[in-house]
Amino acid sequence: MSTKSLIWIGATIGGGLGGYIPMLWGGNIFGVSSIILSTIGGLAGIWAGFKLGQMV
Repeated sequence: MSTKSLIWIGATIGGGLGGYIPMLWGGNIFGVSSIILSTIGGLAGIWAGFKLGQMV
């Protein structure tokens, strides 16, 4: 799998999980905390996808 594909997969999964985390403590899916954590999760997913792409 190419590095580009791994980055996209990481960004999608990381953003999705980051946006869902506030739902666990009763927050709103469209709240500020959800948007911030979605961004952080997406960036973490991009970083993880890039690192995985280098290892392959």
